[in-house]
Amino acid sequence: MTETLSDIEKQKKAVFDNMSLKRQKHILKKGYKEWNPFEKPNDPIDMRRDKTRRTSQALIRSFLQSLPQEGYSNEYARGAFDICLGIINEDTRYQGMYGFACWYRALLEKEGHQSL
Repeated sequence: MTETLSDIEKQKKAVFDNMSLKRQKHILKKGYKEWNPFEKPNDPIDMRRDKTRRTSQALIRSFLQSLPQEGYSNEYARGAFDICLGIINEDTRYQGMYGFACWYRALLEKEGHQSL
């Protein structure tokens, strides 16, 4: 059975009325009409998959395991994880970092220097 618009509005008002005053003020500040208490949440796992459908955890695990036996510092791993999330989430700041790193590596190789 499909609900009518007025039924949904009544349910919305009932949810709103049962909230604390502080939460009601927050919703009113953002706009009651735009607020949807029945909106389904995003699945955070889906949001953290890259184009190859790997999670950020799977990518970092593979990357860190590919490093030499000497290991790596916590800062190194944290930096790798930060850029991993940034690239997966298509954050332009991290795309810029990645673009520069690729360009710099090519420059070093072109001029006969060892890359990092």
